[in-house]
Amino acid sequence: MSFPILENVAKSARHTTFYLSCGAAGATPIIFVHGWPELSISWRAQLPEFAGLGFRAIAPDMRGYGRSSVHPRHEDYALEEIVADMVELLGALGAEKAIWVGHDWGAPVVWSIAQEHPELCHGVAYLCVPYQPEGFAVETVVPLADRAVYPPDKFPAAQWDYQLFYRESFDAAVAGFERNVGKTVRALFRAGDPAGRGKPARTSYMRANGGYFGPGGRPAPDLPRDPAILDEEEERRYASALERNGFFGPCSWYMNWEANIAYAGRSKANWRLHMPVLFLHAAYDYICETLVSRLADPMRANCDNLTEATIASGHWMAQEKPVEVNAALAKWLGAQFPALWAA
Repeated sequence: MSFPILENVAKSARHTTFYLSCGAAGATPIIFVHGWPELSISWRAQLPEFAGLGFRAIAPDMRGYGRSSVHPRHEDYALEEIVADMVELLGALGAEKAIWVGHDWGAPVVWSIAQEHPELCHGVAYLCVPYQPEGFAVETVVPLADRAVYPPDKFPAAQWDYQLFYRESFDAAVAGFERNVGKTVRALFRAGDPAGRGKPARTSYMRANGGYFGPGGRPAPDLPRDPAILDEEEERRYASALERNGFFGPCSWYMNWEANIAYAGRSKANWRLHMPVLFLHAAYDYICETLVSRLADPMRANCDNLTEATIASGHWMAQEKPVEVNAALAKWLGAQFPALWAA
């Protein structure tokens, strides 16, 4: 049975979440949480597949993105606020629990839900960014870097240097992305390249270069669209949303490291996750490099029921390798949640 993808809105006094839904209204929700600088349509290849498998597949535009609320302050994008958005969304769906799947910044959202509200989780899955119990920040991930690729004298912050650029030069970072949003979208959304293995990621030079694309808010290079990630309509939708809302909201997610670490600290009793956890490594993601570095070690030390798989993709794995991602998710769901599957 095929289901249409529907557009929906969940409103509260504090926030409005636009979301896509696909599947029977009474089915177990599987909620797909996107990262920077994406949209609900990042999960376009997952929604109908998991609806067809018997779930209610949900993909929101996250806070600051698309047709969800755009808030004016950096602190409005702290994880505590974003988790509250997702708790409200689950309530609007009329469900008590969900399977949560997060990519990029969506991963810290999902594991924060698992820490703060384990009662709302059947299980959790992370794409690219592995669980960091103490919070996702430069302070927690730099000690796990591969120093063979990033010697500390040359790359003190390793591949996470870009996050320090946001902290030190936020307006310049935003200006570079907004200078030509169409070019930015085409430059960012690109397939993985095996040739980059063992080389420093572009993000490790961001402060030295004075911006993601160069000093003075230099715009992105004029690259052709990568059809392995986006078709023309998808490119247009990303660019239109980012032109309308700007990059203040998306980049502000990086500006709450102290609040996010404190938020994780308050749930220290729940750092060990007892529910089923899935992590999908991206073989050619050199920012979130997890196959050689120690980045996945805290996750392995703090999950009772962890499944890992590797996808031969770059960072945008759900779009670049949808068949492989869907297969890995479906295999995990079938093994861990046979009763939910049957329902």
